[in-house]
Amino acid sequence: MRIETHQAGKRYRNSWGIREVSLTIPQGAPLLFLGPSGGGKSTLLRLLAGLEIPDEGEVWVDSHPLPRDEASLRSHRRRLGFVFQEGNLFPHLTAEENITLPLCRAHGHSPEEARERAQQLLQRFQLLPHGQKRPAELSGGQRQRIALARALGHNPEILLLDEPTSALDPEMTAEVLDALEDIRREGKTLILATHATSFARRTGGRVAFLRNHRLEWTGSTQDFFQSPPTEMARSYLAKILRD
Repeated sequence: MRIETHQAGKRYRNSWGIREVSLTIPQGAPLLFLGPSGGGKSTLLRLLAGLEIPDEGEVWVDSHPLPRDEASLRSHRRRLGFVFQEGNLFPHLTAEENITLPLCRAHGHSPEEARERAQQLLQRFQLLPHGQKRPAELSGGQRQRIALARALGHNPEILLLDEPTSALDPEMTAEVLDALEDIRREGKTLILATHATSFARRTGGRVAFLRNHRLEWTGSTQDFFQSPPTEMARSYLAKILRD
């Protein structure tokens, strides 16, 4: 699956979330969205996922413009997995039900197939003993690992993650990043907005540095951390590494 943006922009009332972003998503390698808060990372993720429609420019999928009708957007979303900042689990459902529900409703699995897949994922993320617990009964790290399991349930071609560790303490952050490292090793394409520099530095792939709603630089993760490409990139790294 090849996703590109061509001079894409998204406007919210009187301000732009992003503007004039042209980017090609590398296949089979991580792409890290880095940059100051409010710079456009989440908006760009939502455009790539088909959760927002660009107000200027286009998103292309497999060398064709992504249609803007709802049926086409739903079809596009079914090829992806998305993990939101807070996980967005259904609070009234168990961990297992949070995984099985989209498999049945959106992806056409039978209840038996969905439950078998959920059990596999719970086992993989070391959460099988917690499958019948509701989100309020789980730790933050466990909730995010359930969100990861749900996003992987239908074997998406690309996994998009929006600050998946921002609300977690260091121990819980390590749980989630270890799970992401396992997913990366399997060759799954990850697009990740994060300030977690420990994961970013070891994961390889590429960086897209966003600031003031624009794409300021793209290049290898190694180059970004070893030789920050702009004064603002150096300032950003100095702050997050200090924090």
